[in-house]
Amino acid sequence: MTVIITGSIAYDYLMTFPGYFKDHIVPERLDSISVSFLVDSMVRQRGGIAPNIAYTMALLGDHPIIFGTVGEDFEDYRKWLEDKGINTDFIRKVDGVFTASFFANTDMANNQICSFYTGAMAYARDLSLLDFRELQPDMVVISPNDPQAMDRYVAECKQLKIPYLYDPSQQVARSSGDELRRGVVSAYGLFCNEYEWELLQKHTGLLAEKILQMVELVVITYGPKGVSIFHHGREVCVPSVPVEEIIDPTGIGDAFRGGFIRGMLLGFDWQTCGRMGSLAAAYCLENRGTQAHEYTAAEFVARYRKHFDDQGLLNILLG
Repeated sequence: MTVIITGSIAYDYLMTFPGYFKDHIVPERLDSISVSFLVDSMVRQRGGIAPNIAYTMALLGDHPIIFGTVGEDFEDYRKWLEDKGINTDFIRKVDGVFTASFFANTDMANNQICSFYTGAMAYARDLSLLDFRELQPDMVVISPNDPQAMDRYVAECKQLKIPYLYDPSQQVARSSGDELRRGVVSAYGLFCNEYEWELLQKHTGLLAEKILQMVELVVITYGPKGVSIFHHGREVCVPSVPVEEIIDPTGIGDAFRGGFIRGMLLGFDWQTCGRMGSLAAAYCLENRGTQAHEYTAAEFVARYRKHFDDQGLLNILLG
């Protein structure tokens, strides 16, 4: 199957604060908050939602296509992705600007305060999925991006009759209620975490029951509490995978999506897809950065079988 991953393409600046954010926030003064956190470390790494999802899919043997915009500083990153087997032919460079940047500060409780500079991502609204007419993609993933770009891709997927997975995530806070509603009502699948699930209902005016009726597949992640997968309203619960050591939560949702989508494309049942996503997320959580984890298909399958019985399904990953 041909899958197009749309979404942000960015560099991540990851910082570590050796304390707890809650100790420096006065609830009674939130209307005039002014806080500065002195961090111990910072690293610059490859990131962005679309490449993060594609990276995990590639580790599991897929060759997804990334669709998005980048700046003049992207060429080393492009080579990295291509070396991993990811198609970058539809990543457009915008002259005169830098690639988008994500700044995340993580405290000792793994809480995060983040900012995102759009940079070249603001030009994603000028790209069109109509350029893929000859490719005839089987599915499109619409993940966090320029809000106007996301809204455009929703409309174009409807026009081209391409099923899409809608993953508004961080852009639930930035997109309008109308944009979010359009994305939800026509989606084949919807991904969000538990907080975004509540926020999505608030902004769209759609109750949970209504969304579960109109969207065939709804996946809600609950961090260490696991995942709920709703297919035609019927729920499948999947636990999280134990981790050896929690290093950095950045990108674990993207890794989950990559593992889940890879299982879905292979035709696996929803429970297996959820388990693959949970394991992919665990690998990411054990490393600093969204594309710092590595594993072979054999290592992934062996670790999966320590926790779950796949009844031989994952043999297909072994070639």
